[in-house]
Amino acid sequence: MNKVYQVYQVSDSTGETLDRIFIALKAQFPDFECKTIHYSFTRTKNQVDKIISKSKSEKNVIILYTVVDNELSKYLFLQTKKNNIPSFEVLGNLIADFSKLLKQEASRIPSGQHALDQEYYKRIEAVQFTMSHDDGKIIKDLDKSDVILVGISRTSKTPTSIYLANRGYKVANIPIIPNKNLPENLIESSKKTFVVGLVCDVNRLLDVRRNRIHSMHEDRPGNYTNEKEIQNELESSKKLFKKYNWPIIDVTRKSVEETAASIIKTLDILHSK
Repeated sequence: MNKVYQVYQVSDSTGETLDRIFIALKAQFPDFECKTIHYSFTRTKNQVDKIISKSKSEKNVIILYTVVDNELSKYLFLQTKKNNIPSFEVLGNLIADFSKLLKQEASRIPSGQHALDQEYYKRIEAVQFTMSHDDGKIIKDLDKSDVILVGISRTSKTPTSIYLANRGYKVANIPIIPNKNLPENLIESSKKTFVVGLVCDVNRLLDVRRNRIHSMHEDRPGNYTNEKEIQNELESSKKLFKKYNWPIIDVTRKSVEETAASIIKTLDILHSK
């Protein structure tokens, strides 16, 4: 039986950055079994002492931390070393190296990335726009979108839209409904707005739709989970995408993050021209 590690994620902010880094790290070790404990907004020595005390009472503890205050970071390091607790500072060396390169002192302010600045309000505006333009709710101002996602039901349009919105992109998504034409406004908007077509493997889509109906107790037409009908929907959508020369992304084996990364990469290329 493998060891089960207790991974303490200690952050002086929300812990979001540390959590994402750890997810990427953990993915490299498939046999790594662990339980994650989050300690957000850790900004005093007293808080550190409580974490150390707690870790001493458990087995197989690993501490990962992002603490931008030099004094507190050093204190945490010394306490873990003193008590023989494996610990890893995630951002410290990177901040120090950037400081040398830029010849600037780092601000060392916790939650700096969550400042209520122009970039923050841009993201909020993007999220509000995206939520109101989900699933074709509003189509009159599609030309204000940074991205328009188009695809048949359950091709990850909504989760991809929300992820992109949190990155600051205004996104609208339009469902392709069998036997219905695409909105004329979409065709017009696509002349100056980036439109992406999303597709998926038939079997994967069939499983997703069945699970959706089962979990949400939705009342859908029988052809919604008919393999042949799904195949027809997909083929029709691909013909539409090719007709209007919209790039196609197959989301079958892609996470939402990977799909979004492909879209952002293309947007960056378009904006650089």
